[in-house]
Amino acid sequence: MRIFGREPVYILALVAIALKLSAAYGLDVSAAQQGAIMAVLSLAVALVTAIVLKTGAVGAAIVNLAQGALALFLAFGLHIDAETQSLWMAAVEGTVALLIHREVTAPVGPLAIEQRSPVKAGA
Repeated sequence: MRIFGREPVYILALVAIALKLSAAYGLDVSAAQQGAIMAVLSLAVALVTAIVLKTGAVGAAIVNLAQGALALFLAFGLHIDAETQSLWMAAVEGTVALLIHREVTAPVGPLAIEQRSPVKAGA
């Protein structure tokens, strides 16, 4: 996958360098905030890659992006307790499961028991 004719990892590296140089020359961003920003950017690149490559990993990428975004907000001073964080992540995971549940395919074939109904024993 290429973005603007370059690999996404190179663009991510360029952003990381620019962020670190900006922080070194006066941008008021702590090391923890830099880490959170880079985590979210990495997850965004992973999300784009999962969508473009159509690997079926979109759900996991969306959930990971949400976790990274939550970490970013916490790093920048959002104060919410662990229970509320868990509720937000459960809402994200439930929504993802509801919206893309048919698009996920197991990497193994179906079992014989999955191909017949235990209710219709004569069938």
